[in-house]
Amino acid sequence: MTDAVAIFGTGGFAREVACVLHDLGRGDRIVAFHEPDDVFEARELLGVPVLPQSAFEPTRQRAVIGIGNPAIREKVAIELPPETVFDTLVHPTAVMSQWVALGEGSVICAGAVLTCQITIGKHCQLNLNATVGHDCTFGDFCTVAPGTNISGNVDFGTRIDVGTQAAFRQHLRICDDVVIGMGAVVVKDIVEPGTYVGVPAKKVG
Repeated sequence: MTDAVAIFGTGGFAREVACVLHDLGRGDRIVAFHEPDDVFEARELLGVPVLPQSAFEPTRQRAVIGIGNPAIREKVAIELPPETVFDTLVHPTAVMSQWVALGEGSVICAGAVLTCQITIGKHCQLNLNATVGHDCTFGDFCTVAPGTNISGNVDFGTRIDVGTQAAFRQHLRICDDVVIGMGAVVVKDIVEPGTYVGVPAKKVG
């Protein structure tokens, strides 16, 4: 399989994915940024052409979805051709033990720390300086923003979106489709989808 990479998305995290690839010595393998055909605008981003999603060639390129929103990231993953091969990226400054299982299409950014017996699903994103303790699990399409601290034995569902510098007590269960606000402190299980903010974190809206 080719080492060429196509990044899906043209926003902030798509450019951060490009930074990870550059730091891995693969910056010259980025062939395109892709965006949906209905909003496509021909231009360059970081010196790389932006192309419509329909121009992706799955037999010639790997794919990484550089979109922070979990639901949109899932939508793009479903829309891509079934033969698509997804690249999995770990920044060279991330600390990750051999006892971490990392799902395809996931991206681990600079400074992240993951200890032992951790399982991360497909298309997850752990951003700058996030820390994950022992025995945590993440479902598919989870986003963890910079500076988040997750204690041991936290079980996340799918499509979780965690804000910057949130903190999680040990031994928690977080259901699917939850948004955790910036700086929130989660001390109890979350069993109902929704948005949770504050110290301690409580549901809003």
